[in-house]
Parts: sequence; structure tokens; C-alpha cells
Amino acid sequence: MNAEGRKRWYRLVPAAYSLALALIVLGPLLGSGYLLLRDAVSTPRSYLTDSALGLGEAAPRAVPQDALLAVLSSVVDGGIVVKAILLAAVWLAGWGAAALARELLRVSLGPQLVAATVAIWNPYVAERLLQGHWSLLAGYAALPWIALLAARLRAAPPAGTAGTWAALIGCLAAAGLTPTGSLLAGGIAVVLVGKRNLPATVTFWILTTMPWVIATALSGTGAAPSDPAGIPAFAARAEPWLGTLGSLAGLGGIWNSTAVPDSRTTFFALIGTLLLLVLVVTGLRAVRGSGRVARRLVWLAVAAIVLPALGATGWGLSVGEFLVTRVPGAGLLRDTQKYVALAMPAYALCAAAGCRVAGRWLSANVFDGPGARPDRPRTGGATVLFIALLLIALPDLAWGVGGALRPVHYPAGWQRVAAAADGPGDIAVLPGGMFRKFGYSGSAPVLDPAPRMMRRDALQTGELPVRGGVVAGESKQARRVERLLLRGASAHELALQGVGWVLVEGGTPGPLGDSKNTLAQLDPVYSDADLQLYRVPGTITADDASPADRRLSGAAHLLWATLLVGGFLTAAAYSRRKAPEEGSVLGKSEGEPEADHDDAHQRDDENDPHI
Repeated sequence: MNAEGRKRWYRLVPAAYSLALALIVLGPLLGSGYLLLRDAVSTPRSYLTDSALGLGEAAPRAVPQDALLAVLSSVVDGGIVVKAILLAAVWLAGWGAAALARELLRVSLGPQLVAATVAIWNPYVAERLLQGHWSLLAGYAALPWIALLAARLRAAPPAGTAGTWAALIGCLAAAGLTPTGSLLAGGIAVVLVGKRNLPATVTFWILTTMPWVIATALSGTGAAPSDPAGIPAFAARAEPWLGTLGSLAGLGGIWNSTAVPDSRTTFFALIGTLLLLVLVVTGLRAVRGSGRVARRLVWLAVAAIVLPALGATGWGLSVGEFLVTRVPGAGLLRDTQKYVALAMPAYALCAAAGCRVAGRWLSANVFDGPGARPDRPRTGGATVLFIALLLIALPDLAWGVGGALRPVHYPAGWQRVAAAADGPGDIAVLPGGMFRKFGYSGSAPVLDPAPRMMRRDALQTGELPVRGGVVAGESKQARRVERLLLRGASAHELALQGVGWVLVEGGTPGPLGDSKNTLAQLDPVYSDADLQLYRVPGTITADDASPADRRLSGAAHLLWATLLVGGFLTAAAYSRRKAPEEGSVLGKSEGEPEADHDDAHQRDDENDPHI
């Protein structure tokens, strides 16, 4: 194989390796069926309801995610779309970490694979998978790529960076599949791009946030305070033998104690965390000396760990409660452990640098002796050791996080009731509450699939049962309707609330109250062992979003989609116009110099025969 062929091979190996790891993690989920686990709900088809556009009473937490699924599921089965996005997110997180290590540290192939392993094989990914935050992982995956692009923008002259800017816009839009992912991406971009590029970066980031910003403004949910009970309920949690700070430093500590791998519920949590931190600390000094972007990533990691830990203290909880009751939109910050994702790029870099340090030590002291060349270390043995320790630190991430992540098959009645409920009015759902435990969905509670399955808006109160308490939701209408049903109100009262349908979901616990008195006054439309659908007779006083609001929200979503697709297509076009150069996985921006001006590191020989 000639030199050019070896270069291409080196660029492809981290991508292939990351894809293999992603398949090992998500394997069971990739069979037929749908993701339905805690907060994750995928359905065969979803629709552009007011809620999907973020125009309901609830805060637009799943915007533009739900609108994207509504559009794509009209062409491709929605379950396949969600699985494809999730697989791509886990894969690209690893590949991006490898690319970042290669570009900032100039490491050879072995350390790149270590960086990819850190990005994929860690408690943060495991816990967010178990919690059902598949779309948040899209924002997580964008972080190393954004860091890489920011480094290029800092190093390149102002002219000739159109391809890099286009790629950055695409990454910001991809991360913006959810508001939290958008905040993660915007935060890391602002910290890294430098003063010269800051105004344009902030402008492009704001444009990618338009779907949920516009939805918040139109629905008025941004001005409403959040329930302060959500601050202690969603605070970072201490895992066994670690404390809150140790749990966060190990990239764990999610608030939900049931959404963690089994290995993180025992003394092994301490062992796994120590293994990860030892590998990270080994390369910390090298990363801090590798340029301004790398140093800033390290400090960002420190902040991403320390601030959520402080937020779980008594005074931190008080500050959080003050913010959510007085600052509009501060409720986005209540799940503080989400922001530990910002530590991942630095962790990946440190582990990669540590692998190189270990390889040099092994070359000098074990393989080649004192005369070993420092620029050609034997990193193969160190790579195998580092990857093995990372896998051992979290053994049950494999194969669907110990089998917890598996596809679900909906009863046929769901598609029938979705087709039948096509008249005016919202859909009220029984039993009360937002979470279900169906016989076909497993033992973990799942969000009610009705809002994403039905053609009309299915009302949800937004109330969340957390740690033995309840965090209030934003939807006053849904709360009123639920109370009417549970006390057996008349059909006329439901109609006045804009309810045109009532769906009863069988086989799941939850309050029914005196709803049988109300159901007796309604017109049965469909019934089987799992589902019963009723039509509310009479004139329905619907309270749908105005056509103007839907057009404005649709325009914001169209802008986001244009930035997403257009950004990546433009970047690809520029990449084809100029062949990738050595030292860059994506290809350098036009006119970009060889390295960051304040970098003082030496590149490993990427043709190292000892790997």
C-alpha cells in the first residue's frame, strides 16, 4: 500500500471503529419494532399537530424534534427514523472525538481509537439511553465536531473559510434537535471560536434556535415560571461510594436512580470511575500544553462537572429555585447533569494524550530502551490497554445497556384509533397521568405514546412523578380536563374545553376516578382489549393555534431545516473542491495553515508501523 493509501486507511479506521462500537451498544434495538422507554417514544407515524410545532400549553421541549419526525414519518416509518438518528449520534460522537484528537493533538491511530471509546463507552451515554434521551445524544455527538471546526476557524485567516462555517452551521442545527442540545452546542462554540468569529457564531446559533424560540414566544410558555420542585427533583445524584462530585466526574450522576446500568448501582461504580479518571489524568498535562482550544476544553470540562455538583448543594438548590421562579426559560437548566456532556471532548483528548504518553514510556522502558525515538512511540500496547480498561469500567453498556434497550411492538389497535380520531377537538386520555406501564413495553415506565400517535393533540398535564414527589406541568387545560374526567363530568363540559375525543388505554395502572359516568355519555367509536375510543357529541369549542401562528412556526422550522441540510451540503461541496490535506479528517478549510498558531506540540508519525 502506498503512502496515500495508508492515509486514506488511517482516516477510515476511526469511523469504522466508532460504528462498530455504536452497533455493539445499540444492537438489540436495531431489530423490528419501536423505541419506547421512559422519555423515548417512537411511533410508525406522527403528525404536525400544534404540540409538534411547540404551540400547545406545554413548554416546547421536543422542538423541532417532533416536527421533524412528523415530516419524515410521512415517507419513512418513524421507528426507523429514530433508530437511524440514534445510531448516527452514537457513531458520530466517537468519530468526532477521534477526529478532534487527531487534529488538536496530532496523535496516531491508536490514541484516536481511545478517544472514540471514551466518547461512546461512558456512563453519560448509558444513562441518557436508559432515560430515553435519544435526541439529546444528537447534541452530544455534535460537540467534538464543533470543537474541531472552532479550532480551524481560530487558526484560519478570515478569507477562505466558507466550508468550515457551513459545517459549523450544520452541526449547530443538528445539535438543536432539542433545546438542551442547542444550548450545549452554542455554549461550546462560543467558548472556542475566538473573538474574531464570535459575532457570526452567535448569529448562526440564534438562527438555529428559531423553532423553539418562536414556539416559546407564540405559546407564552417562556414567561411562565417553572415549578421550583423540579430543581431538587432533577438535581445531580450521588452514586454509591462516589458522592455527587465523584459521580459527575465519572460522567454519571443522572437524577433518575432507575435509569442507570446495574454496574453503577454497586461498589463497582467507584472502580469504573477511578479507571476512567486515571486514564484521563494521565494525559491532562499534555492536553493543557496543546494549544488554546485544548486548554479551553479542559476548563470547560471542569466547569461542566463542578457547577452541577454545586447545584446539588443546599445553597445551589436555593439559587436554582430562585432562577426558575423569576427568570423566564430557566427551567431548561433544572436537569443540570445534562450539561456534563460538555466534559466529553476534553476527556477524549486527555485519554488520547495519555495513551501516547503511556506508549512513549513503554517504548523507552520496555520495547526499545532509552534510545527509542519519542516521535515514534509504540502505542499499540497502550491502545489495547486503555480500550480494555474503558470497556471494563462499564461492562454492561454492551448490547442495549444490558438488554434494557430493546424494540417494542404496538398492538394493532393504535393505528386504528389514530385513523379514526380525525375530527375536530383535542384528545383526552385515560388513565390520568403522563406515564404508562404496558405489558408489551417492559417494566420501566414510558411516556404515553398517544400524543405522538394521534392526528389531533392529545392533552398532557406535564406533571412528572420524580423521587416520590410530583413536579407540576404547564398545561392548565389538560389539568382541567383530567379533573373533569376523574369526577365524571358531563360530555357538554368536555366539549366546552375543546375535547372532541376520549381515549382509554387499557393494561396500564393509573387513576380512572368516576370517568365511567362521563364515558357513558359519549359515542363509542372503537374498542378492543387494549384501547377504547369515544367521540364527544355536540359542538366542540376547539382552541387550536391560529393559522398565522402555525405559518410563523412552520417558517422557523423550515429555516432550521435549511440550515441543517444546506450547511452540510455546502460543506461537502467545498470538501470536494479541495482534497483533504494531511492532519485533517474532514479536510482543512480553504487557506487554513498547518496548525494553531499557539500550538507547541509535536505530531506523532501517523505511519507508525508499531500500531
